[in-house]
Amino acid sequence: MSSEQNPAQDIADAGTAGPRPRRLTYAAALAALEGAALVAGGVWILVLGLTGDPDGRQQAVTGGITLVALALLPLLAARGLLLRRSWSRGPAVITQIMALPVAYNLLKADSMAIPGGIALAVIAVAALVLLVSPATTQALGIKGPGRAE
Repeated sequence: MSSEQNPAQDIADAGTAGPRPRRLTYAAALAALEGAALVAGGVWILVLGLTGDPDGRQQAVTGGITLVALALLPLLAARGLLLRRSWSRGPAVITQIMALPVAYNLLKADSMAIPGGIALAVIAVAALVLLVSPATTQALGIKGPGRAE
């Protein structure tokens, strides 16, 4: 069956013509970095909860498992961005928007968390800029409102 007879193939290949833009690759890398950081934090909290002396062992274990589970969103989004799947931009943008209040709270802290808040804010804003750039939108085959063909 040719692509003229299979409109689903046209939709799947809409954004895959040509090389992947660097902005898309950088956005995927930032999303993967955030996912890896969530996994590392979740495993760290989980290990401390199981081996250390936390205030609440059950709370530490639950928090660690939750962070590892939350890491799936940016990791899947990063993989989708690398494969140029149009659905992947939504989860990636949601991840960045969720990271901004976390960064703000880290910045308000009087502790060693301030550099982490700065880094998180810079990464989230940079990723948002990369995700909404026209090159990324075109590479993913996303059309704006009223531009459906």
